[in-house]
Amino acid sequence: MLVASAGARRGRAPMLCHVCPGPLPLGAIMRVAPGVYCSSPAYTALRCSRGRSVPEILILLLELLGSYSLPPEATFPIAWGGVWPDEVERKSVEQIHYPSEPVATIKELQAMARYAKSSEYANFRTAVRLAATGSRSPAESIMYGMFAPPLRFGAFGISSLKGGMLLNHRIDFDATSLHMASGVPYAVCDAYIPAAHIDTEYNGIGHEEENRRIHDGQRNNGLKGMGVTVLVINRDQMRDIVALEAIARSIHKAAGGLLRYRYSGVRQRQTAWLNGLRAGSGLPPA
Repeated sequence: MLVASAGARRGRAPMLCHVCPGPLPLGAIMRVAPGVYCSSPAYTALRCSRGRSVPEILILLLELLGSYSLPPEATFPIAWGGVWPDEVERKSVEQIHYPSEPVATIKELQAMARYAKSSEYANFRTAVRLAATGSRSPAESIMYGMFAPPLRFGAFGISSLKGGMLLNHRIDFDATSLHMASGVPYAVCDAYIPAAHIDTEYNGIGHEEENRRIHDGQRNNGLKGMGVTVLVINRDQMRDIVALEAIARSIHKAAGGLLRYRYSGVRQRQTAWLNGLRAGSGLPPA
């Protein structure tokens, strides 16, 4: 809840009051019904970012910019640093999520970043620079967050390659590839790297079903006909830094470069970054 002064605060848990004595940025308030207003998703993300790490904020922004949403019961565990459902350990990164339209745009988040000039919002400004549109699941967001950002954060720097990393990028098949795919007309790549002609696919539980395996095989044949290599990342590998690094090295090599670190404490930084991404999705540490 936004209030104009400290005297207007109300101590009603779990409600939190935020004192906003100055003018709010353009787009901070939205009308949801006659006489009913709330803070916009972009402004809410800004306020929620205080005290949070860059990877945690990045995951939130990827959800707002993406086409999925986590269920309401995930909100409080994530906000208070817990996991959901209430399990100490989870065997997979599979989570319930629902298809939805994006609720924020890059321009809206950039406007909030320009408004938030104080040091307490430095992590928000950084996360906005790293964010991208198009994610369709928490797992895709974690995959993007681990591969795309620069090496100095503990990620693998794929965004430095020409064309970057494109989430849910559509590739239409030519006539030969169409036949190779048994009539499947196109493929939507989870994360496509143009410079390497590589599609990185996250294969969760749904891909283990027989009909999905058949469809995946057909689309992968079509991509092969288009000169695109498909790299599949499974649930266990999403928690395995060594496996993720090996995949990243192959991507850099395919793009004509090498993955080189120029800082010390590589594994510690990578582990902290991955666990920050997981925390932003309500998952326990890897």
